[in-house]
Amino acid sequence: MEFRRLGSSGLSVSEIAYGNWLTHGSQVEEERAVECVRAALDAGITTFDTADVYAATRAESVLGRALSGVRREGVEICTKVYFPTGAGPNDRGLGRKHVVESCHASLRRLGTDHVDLYQAHRFDHEVPLEETMTAFADLVRQGKALYIGVSEWTAEQITRGAELARELSVPLISNQPEYSMLWRVIESQVVPAAEREGLGQLVWSPLAQGVLTGKYLPGQQPPEGSRATDESGSETIARWMHDEVLEAVQQLTPIAADLNLSMGQLAVAWVLQNPNVSAAIIGASRPEQVVDNAGAAGVVLDEDVLDAIDDVLDDLITSDPRRTGSH
Repeated sequence: MEFRRLGSSGLSVSEIAYGNWLTHGSQVEEERAVECVRAALDAGITTFDTADVYAATRAESVLGRALSGVRREGVEICTKVYFPTGAGPNDRGLGRKHVVESCHASLRRLGTDHVDLYQAHRFDHEVPLEETMTAFADLVRQGKALYIGVSEWTAEQITRGAELARELSVPLISNQPEYSMLWRVIESQVVPAAEREGLGQLVWSPLAQGVLTGKYLPGQQPPEGSRATDESGSETIARWMHDEVLEAVQQLTPIAADLNLSMGQLAVAWVLQNPNVSAAIIGASRPEQVVDNAGAAGVVLDEDVLDAIDDVLDDLITSDPRRTGSH
């Protein structure tokens, strides 16, 4: 496993991180979830990402139990706050009450006294940013969160947040956006802003919900048990399930084969070529998927390969920065 600094901070993360968005507590039984976490640890992965809203808070609990007994100093635990975790008007958003109470609840579920990275899961347009950042600053000073990050914030929002963070002496060090060969909306504005403000990217869905593994074939039904057939995952993958996309992805197969990489490894390695990307977050429903994706660590793709990928995907690439945080 290779490690990178998260932005300009002193925190190192494994360049392959393990996330449990659509798996733990929902698609995957706990025994299998624990096997996936153990496979991640065996592969050298030390960075684990979750959120309070995943599987209606169950994902955090599963991850906490899966990491039980692991030396706390040897892993980086990241979670997020914003989306509703209850029916009340204060059970959502980035107001002080919800941020503080959600942090405490996350710590209980994760079985730890602090998280390494606490992230604003989206930007809250209804709460003053000063209120949100002050709440985060207090959690940092209390030792309950070591660093602060955001997710799916625009370049302008990152710039505003970073300015406040400096005033409050809060270590705002990361953004967590979607990023893949097919979804490149962060490249023109978000990445330059993040570089300027010292934030690194922890990117999610580098496999485009599994489409870039090549397992979904044009003109055929999705494999039984795959994300495209699961109620909790099929909605997010639907935008990629078109024959023109699936046909193009199949044309990436010889590129991966020439490099002795699996399709998944090629996709994960691709996002890691961006120097502002600190880690690619992978998900898994089986331990062997973790092992395969972890094989992308340290892979360097030359310009000819990157150009060949662009030639194949061409008009299918989404790069409009206005799509940031659109889902």
